[in-house]
Amino acid sequence: MNIVEKLKSSVLVADGAMGTLLYSYGKDTCYEEFNLSHPDEIINIHQAYIQAGAQVIQTNTYGANYFKLSQYGLEEQVKAVNTEAVRIAKKAANKETIILGSFGGYRGIRKADITLSEIKRSFREQLFHILNEGVDGILLETFYDVEELLAIVEIAKKESDLPVIAQFSLLEPGVLQNGMELREGLYRLEEMGADVIGLNCRLGPHHMIQSLEEIPLPKNAFLSAYPNASLLDYEDGRFVFTNNATYFKDCAVQLVKQGVRLIGGCCGTTPEHIRAITEGIEGLVPITKKVVKPSKEKIELAITQVPTEPPLHEIVKGRTSIIVELDTPKHLQTERFIEGAKALKAVNIDAITMADNSLASPRISNVAMGTILKEQYNIRPLVHITCRDRNLIGLQSHLMGLDALGIDQVLAVTGDPSKIGDFPGATSVYDVSSIDLIQMIKQFNEGLSYSGKSLRKKASFSVAAAFNPNVRNIDRAVGRLERKIKSGADYFITQPLFSEEKIIEVYEATKHLQTPIYIGIMPLTSYKNANFLHHEVPGITLTDSILSAMERAADDPLQATTESLAISKSLIDTAMEYFNGIYLITPFIRYDLTIECSNYIHAKENVVHVTNRI
Repeated sequence: MNIVEKLKSSVLVADGAMGTLLYSYGKDTCYEEFNLSHPDEIINIHQAYIQAGAQVIQTNTYGANYFKLSQYGLEEQVKAVNTEAVRIAKKAANKETIILGSFGGYRGIRKADITLSEIKRSFREQLFHILNEGVDGILLETFYDVEELLAIVEIAKKESDLPVIAQFSLLEPGVLQNGMELREGLYRLEEMGADVIGLNCRLGPHHMIQSLEEIPLPKNAFLSAYPNASLLDYEDGRFVFTNNATYFKDCAVQLVKQGVRLIGGCCGTTPEHIRAITEGIEGLVPITKKVVKPSKEKIELAITQVPTEPPLHEIVKGRTSIIVELDTPKHLQTERFIEGAKALKAVNIDAITMADNSLASPRISNVAMGTILKEQYNIRPLVHITCRDRNLIGLQSHLMGLDALGIDQVLAVTGDPSKIGDFPGATSVYDVSSIDLIQMIKQFNEGLSYSGKSLRKKASFSVAAAFNPNVRNIDRAVGRLERKIKSGADYFITQPLFSEEKIIEVYEATKHLQTPIYIGIMPLTSYKNANFLHHEVPGITLTDSILSAMERAADDPLQATTESLAISKSLIDTAMEYFNGIYLITPFIRYDLTIECSNYIHAKENVVHVTNRI
């Protein structure tokens, strides 16, 4: 049954949700696995939708790919799950029913969790099994990422002659997640050869209609819409949708007026919703002309205030640059911290960088202390942002607050897991990875929120990323660096290095990169400190010679300081041969050590300048 031929003269009704319907029955698991363990339930749902008026149904294969099934330990069941899904749909269908093979989007919030190559490979595997069983078309649904959907459409068109229905999901009406207008995204799908283009999931009928009002009728494709039932509610410990099936009758009429020819339902919809749609479109014919509502005028982004000093990633390209980490207090007494910051400013460092509850132990907010340093002492703050403590809502709010405060130097890091810190029972959020966070911050610099909505102003963040060279395979670590550069990282800050050979190894492994690197140097305070760092702190490794030198001074604090500074200065000598950036990590608020190192760097730099002039 050719869906494209039918859409030329008809408006077709598709089915509604599968997963949320099963969830409403009290089943919360891998719904695709039900094809194998509960086939009768899936048949019954298909038949209920057909009896409600659905002329088009989709196989229960939305998440039946290797990547998603692996989350349930079912990655070896890709063939069985997809094969059985098509057979179940065929058993439920009548002679007139059109069966679409369903394929869900991969990339959600955490885009960095899966590469485009992995997506393509997984999609091809699932597609092969569904095509082998025979379906009437390919339904690509719930895709937030433009790059991903375009790549999938290209594969689908190459591998099969079947009609392709390709649908975006929107976080904001009328705009895709990357800020692209919906009109442009749908046009690209049409160019790629998709036969039906449209929207599904996330939005209810109201916002979906609103979005489609700005979309002209495609020249070589048809429009589709599968809205959610409503916004989610939370009752008695379960997520629920509003029981508004009759509302869909009028909504279906409005969708037809916008040129939609394939209408179904997504999350929260039931056979009752599909029955309402069927009743709503009865007697309606597809429109062939449409008055398109003008797109909302693009909001002119406010001009970002030019920073009073260049960003750190530009400073370090032109000269030796020193940034110093000074941890904010774990208590409410701030005098020592402020005293240290003022002393460091006096030796001409470029910024004070403050961790975001390092080692998952709570400290005074680095934003609060950074604002005090900036406003009261004219000290440039570089604040760390972890993915551990804030969900996506909190991260966006946090970035907006930083921009409002004029703090534009940030380091995006994953963050140590909560279980290693002072409150091991606390939740680690990790809605996004550090790579996703970098992309999010860079999108702010384009004036766009993570959802693609305009922020009405461009931010001006300079984004640092973390680099841990203390690994067995540095090439793999550099590969992650390259992914961070692709995501928008402006420069890197390393974990502390305790070997001249390691510094040279870092240079050799990264010399092909144009992105600046600050080399981490951390003065030691004692043999106990050295031993702890080496054996118990992830990502830090000391050489045997350093451990031996600090052990010899174990009983003499003054000698320990002398040894520590000698070690740091030797590391600085090597680092300055290969890199412009030095990142000094202050141990236990011992800013006297980082001041000594800062003075040494400046003195060494002055000697070099004098030599060059001679």
